[in-house]
Amino acid sequence: MARLLLEWEPCEKGVWMIKVSQRAKSVPPSATIAVTARAKELKAQGIDVVGFGAGEPDFDTPQYIKDAAIKALKEGKTKYTPAAGIVELRAAIAKKLERENGLKYAPEQVVVNIGGKHSVYEAMQAVLDPGDEVLLPRPYWVTYPEAIKLAGGVTKIIETDKANSYKITPEQLKGAITPKTAMLVINSPSNPGGFMYTPDELRALAKALEGTNVCVMSDEIYEKLIFGDSKFISFAALSDDAFGRTLTLNGLSKAFSMTGWRLGYTAGPLDVIKAMSRLQDHMTSNPVTFAQYAAIAAMGPEADATIETMRVQFEKRGKYMAERLNAIEGIQCAEPAGAFYCFPDVSAHFGRTIGGAKITNSMEFATALLEQANVALVPGLPFGCDDNVRLSFACSMENITKGLDRLEQWLAR
Repeated sequence: MARLLLEWEPCEKGVWMIKVSQRAKSVPPSATIAVTARAKELKAQGIDVVGFGAGEPDFDTPQYIKDAAIKALKEGKTKYTPAAGIVELRAAIAKKLERENGLKYAPEQVVVNIGGKHSVYEAMQAVLDPGDEVLLPRPYWVTYPEAIKLAGGVTKIIETDKANSYKITPEQLKGAITPKTAMLVINSPSNPGGFMYTPDELRALAKALEGTNVCVMSDEIYEKLIFGDSKFISFAALSDDAFGRTLTLNGLSKAFSMTGWRLGYTAGPLDVIKAMSRLQDHMTSNPVTFAQYAAIAAMGPEADATIETMRVQFEKRGKYMAERLNAIEGIQCAEPAGAFYCFPDVSAHFGRTIGGAKITNSMEFATALLEQANVALVPGLPFGCDDNVRLSFACSMENITKGLDRLEQWLAR
């Protein structure tokens, strides 16, 4: 008992404070969620804040999907299901992957997860052993390095630059692989910038991996939100070799505006999917039952028209936002090829003092902008690029215009 008490710290009289693990202490809060929460707090105080922080569509979940959920509830579909998801949904996902992506998976090769973030976490838990290296191109989604760390892996950054639209080359990939390399993370279209590999670029990366034991975790959550002449292809569809080494991650949050429903999925080699299912047995059990039946409806014939309505609006907003940002002195922004983010370089303004605030990095830029101009965006540092900031255009054109007007006026001070 004495040894146990040494691990606890006394608090108020008669009360002991529970020790927090070093693992939990090592994980920072999500920057994107923190910015969104702060913007909501200020709005609740009556402050007119324009929020560019949330990676969440401003459209409602399509009615036919909500109707399917209501029908499932009325039919009493509220009990446990298999941890990996109901067979009907796994079969619907397998059909979708074959129809749209040219990937032939049996339903047993699909596991339904509690959102895309859970897919990432669980995939890394299933594949990585302590000390395994994960190749992560910079910039990256804020959760990737934390999920790697929680799985005992080691993040190995592959540098990119804006001249190449923040994409890695086959030569860089080959040079980064070591005997400890277990995984490569690919996210195309990407968060934070909507950057997208062409099919030929992906084929070259797949070729560079041949003869290695590197697993590819291909996060394809934004596959349906692509713009202009961009062409999407699943990494697993590139070759037989790529198919055998790839975990394909996707979900319903972004394309179907179902962020709060928490439904993601992973498809891949049977042994890995079974491992993920076993982890899910003990971590969460099944995804929400009635939501799974709604997901089946989302995979149906009405999906394409519903998604296209949203995609067209996102493309217009992204083009407008990029044009406006590039028109502001000291800002450089690539037009996004997909997703719903712009990731401009604002470093030309570092070293300035604006409204009494010294700006030397992306965090100070974002903080001063929120405090002085009531515009919320996400610093680039959590994405691995401190020269940049991320703006989501998953909001109305009216708010985009208002927020960019404020940003331009703030920088002109």
